[in-house]
Amino acid sequence: MPEVSFVYIAICFAIACLGINRKFGFWGYFFGSLLLTPIIGIILIAGSDKIKDSSAS
Repeated sequence: MPEVSFVYIAICFAIACLGINRKFGFWGYFFGSLLLTPIIGIILIAGSDKIKDSSAS
């Protein structure tokens, strides 16, 4: 059973890495996918906006 937990947390970590430059950031997507499910985490990333670069003005 510990292998399943490790894989679940690793998937949540990968989803959080995809969300680093997004609205909720790494920790928001990590805990969102950890508490809800990784599928919901992917949906959250797909529906969120990227962070605007303030130095591009």
